[in-house]
Amino acid sequence: MSGKYDLVIVGGGISGASLLYTTAKFTDVDSIALVEKESEIAAINSHCTNNSQTLHFGDIETNYTLEKAEEVKEGAELLAGYLENYDSDQEMHDKRSKMVLGVGEEEVEKLEKRYEEEGFGDLFPKLEAIGREEIADLEPKVVEGRDSDTEMLALQTPDGYVVDYGEVAKSLVERAKEEEGVDVYTGTEVTDITETTDGYTLSTDDGPFDCDVTVVAAGSHSLQIAKELGYGEGKVLLPVAGSFFLADNFLNGKVYTLQMKKLPFAAVHGDADVHDGSITRFGPTAKLVPTLERGRLSTVRDFFDVFGLNAASFISYANILADRILLPYVLKNLVYDLPKVGPRAFLPHVQKVVPTATLEDIDRAEGYGGVRPQIVDTKNRSLDMGEAKIVGDDIIFNITPSPGASTCLKNAMQDTHTLLDFFDEEYEFDESAFREDTIDNFPREGAADDTDEKTVDDVPAADD
Repeated sequence: MSGKYDLVIVGGGISGASLLYTTAKFTDVDSIALVEKESEIAAINSHCTNNSQTLHFGDIETNYTLEKAEEVKEGAELLAGYLENYDSDQEMHDKRSKMVLGVGEEEVEKLEKRYEEEGFGDLFPKLEAIGREEIADLEPKVVEGRDSDTEMLALQTPDGYVVDYGEVAKSLVERAKEEEGVDVYTGTEVTDITETTDGYTLSTDDGPFDCDVTVVAAGSHSLQIAKELGYGEGKVLLPVAGSFFLADNFLNGKVYTLQMKKLPFAAVHGDADVHDGSITRFGPTAKLVPTLERGRLSTVRDFFDVFGLNAASFISYANILADRILLPYVLKNLVYDLPKVGPRAFLPHVQKVVPTATLEDIDRAEGYGGVRPQIVDTKNRSLDMGEAKIVGDDIIFNITPSPGASTCLKNAMQDTHTLLDFFDEEYEFDESAFREDTIDNFPREGAADDTDEKTVDDVPAADD
């Protein structure tokens, strides 16, 4: 198996699939191939058991600034529009209520400020501040058993898209394959990428692929490949494995808790599973692991390839983990995986959302959770919370586009413009048609009139 293509995309997760769909359907690039090492598309981190199944708009993610939320919002609406356009039977997603929950005077004040003063109520017209009674109507177990004197407030929206990103990736690939000049190779592992005078040669276990331009969208392995080609200097990975606990019939939708300051990881939240609403997942946890793929010891060596075993990497790790907030958090997350002790230690996170939960109600979700690579900047000895993308000579490396799958189509749109620059504008991108196929289908009905001023005074008191 071999071939010559204008563009080769390495990686068949949601990121690679989105780029294949965008370039195949909305550009006139003559020949495109996607190469995936697994036997099927989206078998690793995009698989529905290996992520939180959340479409992040930035409305209830309290670790986002308003500026960050503005950036993420368009990306989420692009994907939501695709789902509205092509998934009327909801085989790839479900749509439920979602909220971020504030419990106690301090958290309630933070949410009030965020909603009214910081502008999140204006940026997200469907977002509402709701009190105890309305919370109970939507999520009875969130209120049940909670002290009636405890203040409560939630920022809630009906735009709670629960997404099976694996099925979305497969859908994107199938639509791309409808176009001429598009080939998809699964079970084909890229073993080496070599720069040539005409572009790149990709060595695989099924033969070489030659191309003018390539995009590596292989998750954690993208940085590994980038380093082999001389890119990614000053960057290493801090792989974080996320695990989940399961319960039955606790929640109807998504309930987030407030983010801890200075932590780069999402706060624990409860989610009704995309394909079975009677299953509630709590998590993710955040355990540091020396591997690029969950449960695959063969990728330990890959991790050390990226890590480099040099002084800058060790010093950066030490500087990050010495943080007085991050270090206790990391140590606690190691405990959650221990038999018997782990569920007991994790239970307070569940009870923050569902006060009546007991140890008998939760079980460790075996086989759930993927690896989320965090980028470490060894020059500044800090975590790099920006978008993890490296652009080289006629090559792009997508490592973990922030915030992951939610902005997959926006990243694909941006990468497509970059690719056209690589091709010296030989090809064209019909962005209007791309938007018509995606974001133009995002439902905006029911949004508050722009002249309406929303305040928390319009909702019941937090402790009513």
